[in-house]
Amino acid sequence: MAHLELKPKRDVSSFRKLAIGSWATAYDPTVYGTLTVRMDAALDYLDAFHQRTGVRLTATHLVLKAVGEALRRCPDANALLRYQRIYLRQRVTVCAVLPGADAQGLTPVRIEDVDQKPVRELALEVEATAARVREGRDSRVEQGRRLMERVPNLLLHRFTGLVSFLTYTLNVDPSWLGLPRDPFGAAVVVDVGALGLDTAYLPLAPFTRVPIFLAPGAVRQVAVVEEGRVVPGHVMNINASFDHRFLDGYHAGVIASTLREMLEHPVEAFGPPPE
Repeated sequence: MAHLELKPKRDVSSFRKLAIGSWATAYDPTVYGTLTVRMDAALDYLDAFHQRTGVRLTATHLVLKAVGEALRRCPDANALLRYQRIYLRQRVTVCAVLPGADAQGLTPVRIEDVDQKPVRELALEVEATAARVREGRDSRVEQGRRLMERVPNLLLHRFTGLVSFLTYTLNVDPSWLGLPRDPFGAAVVVDVGALGLDTAYLPLAPFTRVPIFLAPGAVRQVAVVEEGRVVPGHVMNINASFDHRFLDGYHAGVIASTLREMLEHPVEAFGPPPE
């Protein structure tokens, strides 16, 4: 049984082939960038949504939904490399990494079909999944943790490389190892803002085969210019790390413009808060 639903990308440009041939792994082709977006409308939207529905949306929920929409608009970015070829994913899966409670560290939350889910459903699924992981009730995550605990430290690099080769290069379902299917998806969103950080650039982890790491920072109040006047406003940095082997300025531009459009115009992007 195939691990993921994939199809090979046929129309690969000469630059893309050169980029794939130039970098053997995701250690060296990282491109970093920061997008600063106005968050005043988003903050009003989050407050109105909570008052009307009782569901507490966060900026991270909005970023997750916007990333899913960006990958739908730019399917070439929803991809991975196998055998030095680009394969396009047929579903939009994104992994959110949220701060854990107390000393539990970070909590990974994998969400499928992010582009198809309303923001309310997405937020409820994220919080429910995070609660299961934090409470040790997610069987796949717990099996994966126990397996990693049994691997000697000296073999960790080889083990992660082997798992990556089996699950992504060979496209074998890792369930027989007690590991979750496609645990990282096509993009990883790490909520560094909850850690009090405005800016943080995440390293690409080669074994995950993820080409996009996003780190939304804390929302802060700054002086902004509106119609020639300096006024107070709220902004948020979205810090990105891209794998330049098959993502370039065009893909980054589509993702950035989608994030800005949806976060700065939330009612039009996510729909008005339900009564």
